[in-house]
Amino acid sequence: MPRRIELLSPARDLACGISAVDHGADAVYIGAPRFGARAAAGNSLNDIRHLVEYAHSFNVRIYVTVNTILYDDELSEAERLVWDLYRLGVDALIVQDTALLRMHLPPIPLHASTQMDNRTPEKVQLLKELGFSQTVLARELSLQQMADIHAAVPDMPLEAFVHGALCVSYSGQCYASQYCFGRSANRGECAQFCRLPFSLEDANGNTLIRNRHLLSLRDMNRSDYLEEMLDAGISSFKIEGRLKDVSYVKNITAYYRQRLDAILARRPEYVRASEGDIRLAFTPNPAKSFNRGFTDYFLHGRKDDIGSFDTPKSIGEQMGRVTFVGDNYLTVNTRSAFHNGDGACAFKEDGTLVGFRINRAENGRLYPSPETRDMDWKTLKGCMLYRNYDAEFERSLSRPNTALRRIPVSITFREIPFGFAIGIRKVSPASEGMNENPTVVCFPMEKIPAESEQERNICRQLSKLGNTILEASEVRVEWSASFFIPSSTLSEMRRRAVDVFLRARQMSHAPFIPMKKKGLPDASSILPSSYRANIANHEAQAFYHSLGIGQIEPAFEIKPPSKAVLMTCRHCLRYSLGACPRHHGQRAALREPLVLVSADGRRFPLHFDCKRCVMEVKNG
Repeated sequence: MPRRIELLSPARDLACGISAVDHGADAVYIGAPRFGARAAAGNSLNDIRHLVEYAHSFNVRIYVTVNTILYDDELSEAERLVWDLYRLGVDALIVQDTALLRMHLPPIPLHASTQMDNRTPEKVQLLKELGFSQTVLARELSLQQMADIHAAVPDMPLEAFVHGALCVSYSGQCYASQYCFGRSANRGECAQFCRLPFSLEDANGNTLIRNRHLLSLRDMNRSDYLEEMLDAGISSFKIEGRLKDVSYVKNITAYYRQRLDAILARRPEYVRASEGDIRLAFTPNPAKSFNRGFTDYFLHGRKDDIGSFDTPKSIGEQMGRVTFVGDNYLTVNTRSAFHNGDGACAFKEDGTLVGFRINRAENGRLYPSPETRDMDWKTLKGCMLYRNYDAEFERSLSRPNTALRRIPVSITFREIPFGFAIGIRKVSPASEGMNENPTVVCFPMEKIPAESEQERNICRQLSKLGNTILEASEVRVEWSASFFIPSSTLSEMRRRAVDVFLRARQMSHAPFIPMKKKGLPDASSILPSSYRANIANHEAQAFYHSLGIGQIEPAFEIKPPSKAVLMTCRHCLRYSLGACPRHHGQRAALREPLVLVSADGRRFPLHFDCKRCVMEVKNG
């Protein structure tokens, strides 16, 4: 059987969710009213219901995030919420807290959030035995690690991130925001500690680096490696961005839809997970959406290109070098066209990022907006200029109908003994064949012989599918003689037949069947018993006990340890400085321990665990 492949897009709200569907998503993930790992991206049950109804017309699945850790006084509300979401027809929940596994829940599939720190075959095997239906892998895994997990647990669908912002710590293992600001990343309140500026000091108090964004990473872009990820066992390709706006969702979803479709067209062992032909009114380009520069992260091992140390802000697309600076304009050596209203930025020689709005682009000259004209523009000569806001591109994305997603159907109008019938059947791609039975609606009515040919008018009226999600690829008339049917009657018959067909599709949407638990395994060697287990309620604690784990520390949010690892990162500053013993030998040894110093003077010692190839950020 071909493996079902899905493109999974984010939705901040209903508008983003519908745009994700229109632009090619096979599945959409969206925040619940509460308990989602982006507290600022909650949605009402009514909006989720509308999204489910729309998405299911294309066999697109809706996953709702309920992936924060829960406190004891929230357990009952969380259980009620799960039942509400189940009744809406949600296809799965993305969860973190194991308390849910002890609740009285409906038969709704559970996906193991990346917040559960899923990075080993043993952990994924455990999740399968616990009944999870899909696992979201840690972003830091390499292709080989993904392949090893798939080989060990081949019947567990694996979900991996392919695009968007990167957390510097393993997800679910970051406590810096809680420690510094009282805002828990495990509760959806991350304050983006990793995007702040730091200085780096050695053991002698020497400042090695001053006031740079040393924990800030570029954004992920794995669009060139989708086929390798498919062959490594990934079946769900996830775009990060539940706080991103609708233009980001449109552009990035459409881009990955095109890249995946090109692969699926020549790899019959993989099939697309949803339905509908998509026509775009723009050319997708990920460089034109928010980005800090791109990296494939650790997909092919450790690289030098993962950091965004100069700025945590979007830099956009590289345009060319500034060749001349006049009194109120500058020129750039570029083949690309600038537009009035574009946003631009450049790094000066000292690494400072400066940005400005282009008030007017004319004859190769860029005239900055008046409020920035008193800047020292001469310092930009020779600097690379980036465009971080393309006004024309954004205008094109703001227009309606930037994408049309339609399901091609074959319509048959035929004579029956007591009147006429309309049959509608989805036209499947050649690779799928046409095995779907048609939806047939009968219309008892008098047959009036026609005085002239009627077939063309019938085909024309039945083809008028208007604003529905259907598109007639074929209309046939089958009868023994020509009969007269008024155009108004044909329109009403078409409307009723389409309505029945769409309601039948809604009812036939097949949810995943949750995996059955095989009994509780012994997980004492797999799961942590420290604060890193993120146990914040008595039900999760009881569940851990049932897995053979005895004494369990409470979550950091409940009882912060006096000494703790605030972040566990594959990103390594010792490697960035050319002083990694494994990769660089001893030619650039540093006086350790190294310490990160924040702008307010707080100190965060670094520990380098070369055996596990991670950097730990500790509390002072």
